Amino acid sequence: MTSQRAINRRQWTAATSAARLDREVQAHCPDLSRSRCARLIDEGWVRLNGTTAKPASPVRHGDIIEVIVPPLTPLDVEPQSMPIAVVYQDAHMLVVNKPAGIAVHPGPGHPDRTLVNALLALVPDLKGIGGVQRPGIVHRLDKDTSGLMVVAKTDRTHASLTQQLKERRVKKTYVALVSGAVAQAEGEVDAPIARHPRNRKRMAVVVGGRGAVTRYKVVRRYPDCTLVEAYPVTGRTHQIRVHFASLGHPLIGDKVYGKASALVERHFLHAARLGFYLPPEELEWREFESQLPDDLQAALDMLEAGA
Repeated sequence: MTSQRAINRRQWTAATSAARLDREVQAHCPDLSRSRCARLIDEGWVRLNGTTAKPASPVRHGDIIEVIVPPLTPLDVEPQSMPIAVVYQDAHMLVVNKPAGIAVHPGPGHPDRTLVNALLALVPDLKGIGGVQRPGIVHRLDKDTSGLMVVAKTDRTHASLTQQLKERRVKKTYVALVSGAVAQAEGEVDAPIARHPRNRKRMAVVVGGRGAVTRYKVVRRYPDCTLVEAYPVTGRTHQIRVHFASLGHPLIGDKVYGKASALVERHFLHAARLGFYLPPEELEWREFESQLPDDLQAALDMLEAGA
């Protein structure tokens, strides 16, 4: 943990050419996440041949790279004891079952009582891992989405999980109840996502947006809705919600991309399964599972009773 708490200086000579500076730095600093490497470059803590550069600056054979890792800014998020179920925990990471109704990290409208506040109460050493205000966080769930999340306890683990996500080696399965009858038993939505051009609080399928792919399979059909499993290949904001809305099948209870529902008070979306190679060595594949929470199961029970 010493490298996270005190300034240290690292210097080496590039052995190859044409690599991006941020990737070169991450390759030589595996204990730092890619996002932190990029942040150090942006803030001027990295020098390429004696001068500051950009994350995408090319690196040539023989270039001298110097990295100064400063002490992290003290985290101003307070630990708060909250009922968060821990599904798995070891020295490197933990998997938690996030309940609906709490945000992952502090932000406008929810300055505290977030998952990060709860995590700091569970694991005080998370401070500074992967980012000052988002300790240990490698992926997110919307405030009203429940289910599994993995949290890194060390920068090396954070880098491993971030890389697995980037390389699409993390397997995510969501259970969603969508409106209407989904015609195909299985399918794929390949549609780019970006901020809505007229409503910046929403996302939308936008030409020129970031590539986004969601695969799905129908699990059960009801008179006016369909239960599906969704497998996001990418991880864009609101991806599953936006993609099903673009098909004309918004999630039941989604007040942003669809409409309110008498069945459930929030959008019906649950991160049910999560699989990845255990960091940091990545030698063992593990999958974790979470049952539907009571409110979503009650909605299905009502549909079954009326089927």
